[in-house]
Amino acid sequence: MKYKSVFDIIGPIMVGPSSSHTAGAARIGRVARRLFGRKPALAQVTFYGSFAKTYQGHGSDVATIAGILDFETSDLRLKDSLNIAQNEGMEVILKTSNVLTEHPNTARVRLSDEKETIEIVGVSIGGGKIEVLEINGFTCQLGFDSPTLLVLHEDRFGMIAAVAKVLTQHRINVGLMEVSRHDRGSRALMAVETDAVVSRQVMEEIRKIPYIFDVSLLALAD
Repeated sequence: MKYKSVFDIIGPIMVGPSSSHTAGAARIGRVARRLFGRKPALAQVTFYGSFAKTYQGHGSDVATIAGILDFETSDLRLKDSLNIAQNEGMEVILKTSNVLTEHPNTARVRLSDEKETIEIVGVSIGGGKIEVLEINGFTCQLGFDSPTLLVLHEDRFGMIAAVAKVLTQHRINVGLMEVSRHDRGSRALMAVETDAVVSRQVMEEIRKIPYIFDVSLLALAD
């Protein structure tokens, strides 16, 4: 992850005290919420490393839950997020782990209800910036600062070309593309960062491509 300006290091407009432990944690929670698409019945958060040691003092717990509630980092309700979640009927389970991770500010967020479950692993890298390293078991390295198209598909020949063809037809430039798979020939996740927001029409065209299971679009920039 590269910083574009000194303001990226200072961090976003936020409820403190820490851009890494508060704003970053909120953004990790918000990515999980946006991927889930609605308020979950159950939110399970596991903190690792520095997060695990300081999450209460630095507000990483309330920040992550605020993100899951889809609050922005500047939302003054952040400090009361645990009470708000309880009042809205969302069960929250907070855990810590001694398992060593590559980055000290690591959180695993698992959201579920009676329909489905999603799980992400995110790290806060400073200045409110994050990287998501895992989505439902698929490895990745995404910051979600740019519109990011997520395409779940069967791992087979021609899938990347088929998606790229639709984007090309609509003159949508690709800034970054990653593809991750569990096993050869199984399901794969294609992540495409674009220079412009992808319209519903484009998403529907991609969704109609054979062997594609799901298409979603996510960006944290407001």
